[in-house]
Amino acid sequence: MGQYYKPVSLEKKEFLYSHDYKNGLKLMEHSWLDNNFINAVEHLLKRGGKWYGDSILWAGDYADNEPDSKNNIYGIVDEEGKKIKPSTEKKDNSLRYLKNLDTKEFVDLKKVPVTELYEGWEWRIHPLPLLTCEGNGRGGGDYRGSSDLVGKWARNRVIIQKSKPRNCKELIFDLVE
Repeated sequence: MGQYYKPVSLEKKEFLYSHDYKNGLKLMEHSWLDNNFINAVEHLLKRGGKWYGDSILWAGDYADNEPDSKNNIYGIVDEEGKKIKPSTEKKDNSLRYLKNLDTKEFVDLKKVPVTELYEGWEWRIHPLPLLTCEGNGRGGGDYRGSSDLVGKWARNRVIIQKSKPRNCKELIFDLVE
């Protein structure tokens, strides 16, 4: 069976539902640069956005249960959280750098490699869902490659910004499908 995912602000117990943006629920159905679902999440993470500076998790419904709970974050936010549907406003192409405030690392979105050329389109995996996911490898539609990057930023405070972060180490996101 396929595993479903949703991005979550752990502080606010808010989440987005990818079907609201006509994207699939499985990780690799919606983890692509420049799709409207990912654009909505980026909008939340930019300066002035509702989730700016929040701890982020791409919660999988097959992920481990939380300590002292019979449920995982995916289930907990279903029961106790709030689904939001922010605007898919036009992509701000100047938002180029994902920055982890906890690990002092960043990813340059302009350096993400092309996964596939398809009828003139370049497909590139968006780093945010894979870096912040929990539960990968437990269901259909998950990222199938092997990398220490998958889940590396789960539950960390992540933002997106225009300028190259200072005093941070660049993390090379080189995953392809």
